[in-house]
Order: sequence, then C-alpha cells, then structure tokens
Amino acid sequence: QVQLVESGGGLAQAGGSLRLSCAASGRAFSSYSMGWFRQAPGQEREFVARIGWNSGTYYADSVKGRFTISRDTAKNTVYLQMNSLKPEDTAVYYCAFRYGYWAENDINYWGKGTLVTVSS
Repeated sequence: QVQLVESGGGLAQAGGSLRLSCAASGRAFSSYSMGWFRQAPGQEREFVARIGWNSGTYYADSVKGRFTISRDTAKNTVYLQMNSLKPEDTAVYYCAFRYGYWAENDINYWGKGTLVTVSS
C-alpha cells in the first residue's frame, strides 16, 4: 500500500502562482511514475501532467508552458509548480502514483485531492 499526501492548494489570483506537493510513503518502491489530475465542478477528471520513472515529463495542452512537474526522488515527492494561473484552473487536484511506467488509465494509487481556486 502506498499513501499519497497532497499539500499546497489554496486561493490564488489570476496570473499568480501556487506549488502543489505530493509525498508518497508506505510500501517500498523503486521505479514509479507520478502525476496530477484535476476535476473542476461538474466536469470529469482530466489529466494535467506526469513525470515518468525515467523523469520524462508530459503535459496537457491546457497547462503546457505554465505548469512544471518535478520530483525529489530522495523524498519520494512530486511537485507541480503552477504559474500564470487562470480561473479555469480552478479544480480539485489529485496526485496519482503508478509502479513502473506511466499508464493514465491504470493508476495504482490516488491522493485525496487538494483544492485550487483561482479568482479573476
């Protein structure tokens, strides 16, 4: 079992920045991928960004150039730096963990989510 604890959500103004963190703990793991999804009110959950076991990154078009995902392997923590925030970025952001390579439709563990609200 792997536990994911997210932090860093909150309120930001449009054009501002926030940084989300997700710390993984529990069962020992070596190679793994982590990522972020988000779900806005009344909408389905959508992919935001991921970082693979080899540190390769990939972003949704809607956040490309504004968000940056990174990881600290010593801390088993992944970060999502969100810049130039827009009101449409308002959502609950979920951390995701998968052993080995990333597979968007086969996530092993989910965090409980952290709310990001961007005011105009």
